[in-house]
Amino acid sequence: MKKLTLICFVMFSAACTSFGSDPYGRSVRSLHVAVSYPEEYADYLREGVAVTLSDRNSGNVYTALTDAAGDVDFRVSAGHYKLSVLDLADEESVFNGSVELVDLSSGDQNLTVALSYSKPGTVIIKEIYSGGCPQDYPSTGTYTNDKYIILHNNSFETQYLDGLCLSTVAPYNSSATNNPWTTTDATGNLVFQDFAPVPDCVWQFPGSGEDYPLAPGDDAVIAYHGVDHTQTYSMSVNLNRKGYFVLYDLLNYPGTTTYPTPAPGDQIDEAHYLKMLKKTGKSSAYVISNNSPAIIIFRAPEGYDLTSYLASKDSETQDGSLLYTKIPWDWVIDGVEVIDKTGATRTKRLRADIDAAGVEFSAMSQGHTLHRRLNETTTASAGFDVYYDTNNSSNDFYERETQSLREGL
Repeated sequence: MKKLTLICFVMFSAACTSFGSDPYGRSVRSLHVAVSYPEEYADYLREGVAVTLSDRNSGNVYTALTDAAGDVDFRVSAGHYKLSVLDLADEESVFNGSVELVDLSSGDQNLTVALSYSKPGTVIIKEIYSGGCPQDYPSTGTYTNDKYIILHNNSFETQYLDGLCLSTVAPYNSSATNNPWTTTDATGNLVFQDFAPVPDCVWQFPGSGEDYPLAPGDDAVIAYHGVDHTQTYSMSVNLNRKGYFVLYDLLNYPGTTTYPTPAPGDQIDEAHYLKMLKKTGKSSAYVISNNSPAIIIFRAPEGYDLTSYLASKDSETQDGSLLYTKIPWDWVIDGVEVIDKTGATRTKRLRADIDAAGVEFSAMSQGHTLHRRLNETTTASAGFDVYYDTNNSSNDFYERETQSLREGL
């Protein structure tokens, strides 16, 4: 991708970096932050990298820039904060880091933030529609069986969907009271296991290598139920369209409670049914969170026997009576963590190099979606749509009021 300039776009929307006096009547605390790069990228350490501190209670945001040693200092009111770092070092390098809970309630703190390296994606998640729409008047209910995801080729080369996998990451909702697959170290950094815990199942695009090309700037729509939902609910979407993909497996998901039946519509080519590689849940219908799914797309390394791995016990982990599939983080190509904006609890599920923060979702059952922001400068020079990809969905996504697939209706 072309070099991004998103720091100006979001990170510098902060107010000041310190209080001269305490406007809240609380004590003022000092926070010293040292930014640490992975050893092999130590030469990226420099001045001018934005470090952001967010007050968990008031929502106030403060930004400071690192000095040549990678250090910054804040003076803020006593309280609880979240700290994040985003460094768009060059066209091929993105560094993210965060500390979920910085406790400045009882005293000053010194923290070291370890940054994770990642590359801007090739195939990315462009849009997530999971919250549903209202039923038609005079009905007052809601409808959430019309979910879809759109993937986008954000690179300058043709990409192939063959073998690409799709899943969600546990816990199902951001409001979960705990995440058994993470711990917090002594400095407040969130520590993840070396895998993403996948609930229920793993889906995979069909194809033997180059059967499903995606040209630069092109999209791939994945419908959870590939029918024309507008026939019953006018605020919904028509997902029975040529070229769309669908999550469909009658053997493992035979449930008939979804509209109108689980079977895709007549415009969906059977060759576009994603394959269900492994199922650990017992549900008769595949479901994801309505208000806060954490979605990943991933691919096993070339030559790796994914089928054998998924068939082995090595691919499984357990929490209580529930089984989950272990997907190594290194396999993940892109991920988006949706956060229920109305919830008090926000449990982090994706590692910082996948999604450093998360995108808030506020309007259930209103036809709203989460959509990636267009990089207009790069788009103009590329000649096709190029979207921001900083591996931080709080920067990269916004909540839009209508589904993009309704455009032109």
